[in-house]
Amino acid sequence: MAEKTYFTMREVSRAAQLPEYTIRYWETKFRLVRPLRLASGHRRYTKADIDALLEIKDLVFVKGYSLDGARKALAAKRRQAKAAGKPEPGRPAGPAKSALLDEIKKELRQLIKEL
Repeated sequence: MAEKTYFTMREVSRAAQLPEYTIRYWETKFRLVRPLRLASGHRRYTKADIDALLEIKDLVFVKGYSLDGARKALAAKRRQAKAAGKPEPGRPAGPAKSALLDEIKKELRQLIKEL
């Protein structure tokens, strides 16, 4: 069976050990966390979203950053990665984007067939 691509709010909440309301609030404060929104309004998170949440959690709860400080630290980290020529972690670059879109299309077609 293929690895899961999208995760529900409940799955992300359990994986990150964060309450759902905290995740929703952080979505408004950090651009890194942008889940896919279904027509019904439900959120679907990617592995990159989960990784970003875990990184934010580490900065805020373990290292003691404020939310504003965590946002600045993450922005500085992205600038350094961009200057070094590395693609943004968790975000596909080039041909990988096309493969991801093809995979999403397959999943959507499968869902339509099931309906």
